[in-house]
Amino acid sequence: MKLDQKNLQILKHLQEDSKMTNKEISNKLQLSVTAVFERIKRLEREGVISKYVALVSPDKVEKSFMVFCQIKLIQHSRSYLTKFEAEAAKLSEVLECYHVSGEYDYILKVLVKDMEAYREFMVTKLTNLDHIGSTQSTFIISPVKSTTAVPL
Repeated sequence: MKLDQKNLQILKHLQEDSKMTNKEISNKLQLSVTAVFERIKRLEREGVISKYVALVSPDKVEKSFMVFCQIKLIQHSRSYLTKFEAEAAKLSEVLECYHVSGEYDYILKVLVKDMEAYREFMVTKLTNLDHIGSTQSTFIISPVKSTTAVPL
């Protein structure tokens, strides 16, 4: 799907506030409400817009302790990678998991209540996964920039 300037502007507005109405977007972009509606439906059909979510403030639900955990596997066979990825994806504390190049194989973004909760996560869940050789944790002091918006 070719994205023209109007589609990009619609996406920008929806990334800022997905509850923005078609009428509000149409007023900002000088398009009819019907044109905005049709464009959004097409963006959804084509998979450009994959879903709508509510962003929850971690501190309001007592989950404001963020850790980046680097994982090194003991072996790099396809079966080890596949099994680790499937198991890591099931862990509710893991917000994101990336297979990376470099000294470590994976980086996990973990969100828990506090240091004690992270220790419990490490001891009872993460280190029980098969094929982990080593881990290194980096604790977030404060976020400088955090966004969910894709640059357009």
